[in-house]
Amino acid sequence: MPRIDLLTVGEAFQDLIFVGLPHMPRNGEELKTARFVATIGGGAVITATAASRLGLRTAIVSALSRDASLALRRDRVRVVNVKRAAEAHAVTVSLSTKHDRGFVTFNGVNDQLEARLPAAIAGQRARHVHFALAPRSCPRWVRIVEGLRAHGVTTSWDFGWNPSLRAASGFSALAGACDIVFVNEAEASMYARARTIAAAIRYWRRSAQNTVVKLGPRGSRWIAGGEAGIDVAAPAPRVRAVDTTGAGDAFNGGFLFAWLGGQTPRECLRVGNVIGACSTLAAGGVAALPTSLTRPTRPPRSAAPM
Repeated sequence: MPRIDLLTVGEAFQDLIFVGLPHMPRNGEELKTARFVATIGGGAVITATAASRLGLRTAIVSALSRDASLALRRDRVRVVNVKRAAEAHAVTVSLSTKHDRGFVTFNGVNDQLEARLPAAIAGQRARHVHFALAPRSCPRWVRIVEGLRAHGVTTSWDFGWNPSLRAASGFSALAGACDIVFVNEAEASMYARARTIAAAIRYWRRSAQNTVVKLGPRGSRWIAGGEAGIDVAAPAPRVRAVDTTGAGDAFNGGFLFAWLGGQTPRECLRVGNVIGACSTLAAGGVAALPTSLTRPTRPPRSAAPM
């Protein structure tokens, strides 16, 4: 089996996205919208798709619906599907207003996913492994990450918003073992138990090798402690966002494309910002992902069925 550039590992969802709501529904209220999208989602799926469209040789290990598997293969992503035939895939309903989002998720097979991942990962050959899930057993994953490093494989992790992880045994060791930790601004402060972003930055500088903080319309920032001493920021392109679902995961794909290509920290952030911004131009995380690093432009209507 030929070696790939990027392996993404984590949860997948069938996303049902209601776009353009005037506000979040109040108790007992029924909102109606003419804009609805059914698409694939989840951090591992969106990051893999973004990176593959840019040209990285990419694979994914996840529990995938038939639609997700077919869509990923169309985007030239090698699929390792650990879902069994009779199991229900995960579904997320996203309620999207102009400025906010809310979610309801049926977790389905994702409840069994973590136990199946190590054996599936062991059969893959990759330069870099990106994890997009909240682990239940951090010490086990520390051993896996360290084992990958011993074989010359770099790693990154996007834990998402999971407050219970803060007190989990082994979480600090896992964050410190990865080459890169991706967080958004709220997650950076939440995991650091910090009231200000400045305090959060101090926490991450001493807790992770490299931390990339996604700041939404304000761009992104890469910080590192130790000898690297990196503290670089890059602005985001200005776009008229339709839906921000999955933008952070799209950023990860763009960033890793540049990082694995040996680009500078500022260029890695810039590319991540561009791909993240592109993803907001249509509903869902993948419809507007580009195949080249051009300035973000709104995709044709056929790219995002409503």
